[in-house]
Amino acid sequence: MSRKKKPLPLLEQIEIVGIAAEGKALARVEGRVVFVPYCVPGDVVDLQVTKKKHSFMEATAVRFHKYSPLRTEPFCPHFGVCGGCKWQVLPYEEQLRWKEQQVRDAFQRIGHVEAREWLPILGSRHQQQYRNKLEFGFSNKRWLTWEEVQSGTTFDVMDAVGFHIPGAFDKILDITYCGLMDDINNRLRNGIREYALGHKLTFFDLRAQRGLLRNMMLRTSATGEVMLLMQFCYTPDDEVSAKQAKDLMDYVHERFPEVSSLLYVVNTKANDTIGDLPVMLHSGTPHIFEVMEDLRFKVGPKSFYQTNTEQAYELYKVARDFAGLTGEELVYDLYTGTGTIANFVARKARKVIGIEYVPEAIEDAIENSRLNGIGNTLFFAGDMKDILTEDFIGEHGRPDVVITDPPRAGMHPDVVRTILGAAPQRIVYVSCNPATQARDLAELSADYEIVRVRPVDMFPHTHHVENVVLLERR
Repeated sequence: MSRKKKPLPLLEQIEIVGIAAEGKALARVEGRVVFVPYCVPGDVVDLQVTKKKHSFMEATAVRFHKYSPLRTEPFCPHFGVCGGCKWQVLPYEEQLRWKEQQVRDAFQRIGHVEAREWLPILGSRHQQQYRNKLEFGFSNKRWLTWEEVQSGTTFDVMDAVGFHIPGAFDKILDITYCGLMDDINNRLRNGIREYALGHKLTFFDLRAQRGLLRNMMLRTSATGEVMLLMQFCYTPDDEVSAKQAKDLMDYVHERFPEVSSLLYVVNTKANDTIGDLPVMLHSGTPHIFEVMEDLRFKVGPKSFYQTNTEQAYELYKVARDFAGLTGEELVYDLYTGTGTIANFVARKARKVIGIEYVPEAIEDAIENSRLNGIGNTLFFAGDMKDILTEDFIGEHGRPDVVITDPPRAGMHPDVVRTILGAAPQRIVYVSCNPATQARDLAELSADYEIVRVRPVDMFPHTHHVENVVLLERR
C-alpha cells in the first residue's frame, strides 16, 4: 500500500517582503523562502503551499488580509489567468527598481564581478501598446477559469483564440483584450473569432493534430504597416478546408484594409514553427518596413526584430555609445540576427562583420545593408563557435570592437575563448538574460575590466530586462 502524501500547509497572515526570480513575489517562513505569483511587497496574505522543498516553497495567495500601498490596479481583464504581464499590480517605478536590482544581484552572486560605473536603468516611455509582434493560438479546448468551473455552467462553445496557459500545453485562454499592442490586435483577433464561429470553422486540436485554424501572427511597424500571417492545417487533397481558408483570408482583406501584408502558411507538422515552410502571399506585400533614425529595415514573416521598436532604438543607442566608434574601427557583430545593430553602427565604423546562425536572417541583413546604401558590412551564416575561429580572424582581420548580443543561453565557451584570443580593445555585451551574461563576464574579466553597465527595460510589466555592458582590455 502506498503511503498517503501529507496535505500541504496553509500559511496564514504572511507578509510579502520582496520580488524574486521569474517575476514572483517573495516571503520568508520558518527559514524557508516562499515564492508567490501576483503579489506585491507589503501584501499580507494567506498562502496555500503548492510545492514544498527543503529550502523553499511555492504557494498561491488564497486570501488577502491587507493590500500593499504599492499595489496598483491591473489594466488587463485577463490578469492573473493569462500568465503574462505578472507585474501589472506593481507601479512602473518599482518594476524598474527591481529589474535593476536583478542585474546587480546577477553580477554579485553569479559572476562575482564588479563594474566601475552603473548608469540608471532606462525605462520604456510606453508601458502599454509597446509590442510590434504578437502570436495567438487557436484551440478547440478553451481554458475555463476557476469562476467558470465553479459556476456549473455548461459551455456550448469550447473554441478559443488567445494565449497558451502555462503548464497546460493544449489549452488556450480565450482573449478578448490585450493591451500590449495597438488595438488592431484586438479588432483582428476578435473579428476572426467571430467569423470562424459563425462559419463553423474548426479550431486546432493539439492532441489529435487536426483542425483548420492553428495560429495567427501579427506584426505592426512605426511606418503604420500591419502584417498578418495565418497558420492553417489541412492536407493538399482537402479542397473544402482550402476553400474555407481562402474565404477567411478574403474576409480579412475586405474587413481590415489596414493589413498591408496578408500572408498564410499551411502547417501539418507537430509544432507551430514555420522556418522550414513556404509562406504564401494572399494580398499586399510579402514584408513590412521598420524605421530607426534614417535607416529602413525590411521585416518579413520569419525575420527577427526587437519587439519593442521604440525601446530597441534606445537600446541600440546605448550599445553604439558604449562602442565609442570613430570611423576607424573593424567591428565584429556577433549573433547579428537581421543585422540591425551592424547596420545601425556601420556608418560610424570602418567595417562591420556580422555573424548569425540563421541563413534567412543573414539574407535579411544583406538586404537591409543594400536598402540603406551601406557598403561596409559583411555577413556570414553558421554556428558561431564554428565560424568565429582563429582562421576566420586571420582572414578578415582582428576586431577593434566586438559587439555581442547572444540568445538567453549566453555565449558558447568556445566563442568566449575566441573573443579573448582576438583581444579586441572593447567589447559591448548586450544581453536579455543577466544571469548568463554575468557568467560570461566572469570568464572575460581575467583580461577585461567592466567599465560601464546600463540596464534597459524592453518589456514593462514582466520580469525581463536587457542589459548593456562595456568591457575594456586591461
